[in-house]
Amino acid sequence: MVVTIDGPAGAGKSTTARGLARRLGFDFLDTGAMYRAVALAASQGNVRWDDANALAELAGRIAITFQQDKV
Repeated sequence: MVVTIDGPAGAGKSTTARGLARRLGFDFLDTGAMYRAVALAASQGNVRWDDANALAELAGRIAITFQQDKV
């Protein structure tokens, strides 16, 4: 089962999602952290923000490791 929570910045999405995951015994995956990791790699690798193909290739190539809510 996949549950997604959407909303504006600062609305409490992550807090709600962590609590819900804990209560249901699910894993919590912070996709926002994943996007930020790709953005950081793109910035460091001089990948243009408007080059969707290069960003997709980069996202498929980098290794993202999660350790208890930390990327």
